[in-house]
Amino acid sequence: MSADIRNNWSIEEIQSIYNTPLLELVFRAASLHRKYNDTAEVQVCTLLSIKTGGCSEDCAYCPQAARYSTGVDVHALMKKEDVLEYAAKAKAAGSTRFCMGAAWREVRDNRDFDRVLDMVKGVNEMGMEVCCTLGMLTEDQAKKLADAGLYAYNHNLDTSEEHYSEIITTRTYDDRLQTLDNVRKAGVTVCCGGIIGLGETHEDRIKMLYTLCTMPEHPESVPINALVPVKGTPLEHNRKVDVWDMVRMIATARILMPKTMVRLSAGRTDMSVAEQALCFMAGANSIFAGDKLLTTPNPSFEDDHRMFDLLGLHPREAFKEEKQYLHEVVPA
Repeated sequence: MSADIRNNWSIEEIQSIYNTPLLELVFRAASLHRKYNDTAEVQVCTLLSIKTGGCSEDCAYCPQAARYSTGVDVHALMKKEDVLEYAAKAKAAGSTRFCMGAAWREVRDNRDFDRVLDMVKGVNEMGMEVCCTLGMLTEDQAKKLADAGLYAYNHNLDTSEEHYSEIITTRTYDDRLQTLDNVRKAGVTVCCGGIIGLGETHEDRIKMLYTLCTMPEHPESVPINALVPVKGTPLEHNRKVDVWDMVRMIATARILMPKTMVRLSAGRTDMSVAEQALCFMAGANSIFAGDKLLTTPNPSFEDDHRMFDLLGLHPREAFKEEKQYLHEVVPA
């Protein structure tokens, strides 16, 4: 293992990196990014809400919480054939990872979960990396998802442990960490990041990154989201996240976790191509494509194609790590 790949970072080291003058920070992150990744390659993911609204949680940023009046209609679990049709369109547009999100507090062992397992099998058979974000789940449920062909599970920390109770009271930080542990035990890759703009301090951002980069294994994917304030939620009046804060978070994440996919996630609709280019330079190498992120706006496939052409970027192929491993073990 390279000396750059560490799981023993200290809070003080992360503070020092995070507070580096911005241009120097971006240069350092870009250098590490170039060392460990193909800088012209971006993983293109599509996120679909397969069950929308009516969630019992009280996440202060979320328009799908039943207790807030946000104009989001409640929709039952989608039909498998509709999900597969959407996945096929995403694949045709260049996505190689397809993530299905359900507005559940936790997975329950019922017919809906059986239907999700069937969807996972269907998308997997299309040759796409399948990801789900379904709330909390047990080790046994994680194993069932793995057996169905699940490649990744998303379960974000959102913020630091200290700030967490200001944002969510219907579950604990330890609940989040337990789910991530269950995912790891099942052999599924971990997608875990957070949101900035929740009213947190810079110290909270540093502590969230500390939790991520000191896990026994770094998450394979770390989404960095900018809050999209939604009318009717407690955070509707929070101010827009400054692009430089996004660049700083992405660069710091890249330095702490050099081989991780760092995803420039929610908030891209408010960013110019030049601002997104800075994020790619700072180490972002994954995006969500498609006009919706669950219920919030996102740039269109066409806009992203134009941006990729301009910046000289191309989509990362599906299952690249596994293909490289097989090639090394069984040379052609």
